[in-house]
Amino acid sequence: MRLTCRARLGPGDQVTRRVLIEGAEASGAGLICDGAVIGRAGQATTTRTPTIAIWSRRDGHWSRPRNILIQGCHVHGAIRVWGVGAGQRMDELRRSSYRADHTHRLQAAAPTSVRLEDVRITGTGSIPLYVGPGVTGLSLTGSRLEGRSVSTAIYLDAESGLNVLSDNIIAVRTDREVIAVDGSAGNVITGNTIALSEGGLTNRGGVFLYRNCGEDGIVRHQTPSNNRITGNTFHASWFGPARAVVVGSREGDRRYCDADAGHPFGSSQDDGDGATGNLVRDNRVERGF
Repeated sequence: MRLTCRARLGPGDQVTRRVLIEGAEASGAGLICDGAVIGRAGQATTTRTPTIAIWSRRDGHWSRPRNILIQGCHVHGAIRVWGVGAGQRMDELRRSSYRADHTHRLQAAAPTSVRLEDVRITGTGSIPLYVGPGVTGLSLTGSRLEGRSVSTAIYLDAESGLNVLSDNIIAVRTDREVIAVDGSAGNVITGNTIALSEGGLTNRGGVFLYRNCGEDGIVRHQTPSNNRITGNTFHASWFGPARAVVVGSREGDRRYCDADAGHPFGSSQDDGDGATGNLVRDNRVERGF
C-alpha cells in the first residue's frame, strides 16, 4: 500500500498490507493510529519487505520523503528507513562510497525528519528498526520495542546522523547487541530502558559504537563520533558481563575489512573505528532482571 497522505486510524483497525512511504510526493505523510495494528502478528519480515518502508526513490535524481509521522501504532515486523541502497540494492551505494563527499551525498538523498512516537514494534526476525545510510533527523520517542531479532533491535547505519532515541523501552530478544551505531554520528540516545538479557540468561551488549569496515565492499567514510549516550538504564541478568556501552567495539576485527581496499578515504585507509568525541554519562546497569 503506497501512502502519500497522513492517514488516521482508530482502535480495532488493522492494516495487513505493507506500507510504502516513498519519494518526495510522500512528504508530510504518515499514520496516526490511536492503537491500530499495522502488519500481521507473527508474520516474518525481511530486509526487502519490511512492514513499513520509508524510502527514497531514484528518478534521475534522488527523490526523498520528509516530515513523516508514525504515531500510536502497533507494528508487527519492522520499520526500515533508507535512501541510497533501499531494498538491499547495494551497487549504487558501493559506487558512491568510492568517491569523495560520500557522506554528504547520502544524507542529501535519504529520508529526513521522520518521527516515530508512542509506537510499539513487535519484531518477527529482521531488525525491528533499521535506520539506513544517510538518514538524518529521525526520532524514536516514548515507544516500546519487543519480540525477536536475528540481529540487533535498532541499527543506525553508516553515514547517518543527528537521530534521537529517547525515553523508550527496548526489550527485544536479539542475537547480538541491542543497538548498533555503525559509522553513525551526532546521535542522542537518552533516557531509554534497555534489556540486555531478554529471553535468556546471557547478557547481550547494549549500545556498541563501531565502523563496519569493508562489508559488501563499501567504504565507510564517517566515524561513530560525537554521539551522546546518557541517562539510560540497562537491565541485566546476574550471569556474565554486562557491556552496556562499548565505544570502539570492533577496531577492524572483521575478515571482510580489506574488501574496500584501494581508495584514499575512510575505512579503505584505516580499518579502525575512529570513535571520538562521544559523551557516555549517567548510565546505569541494574542486575537481576
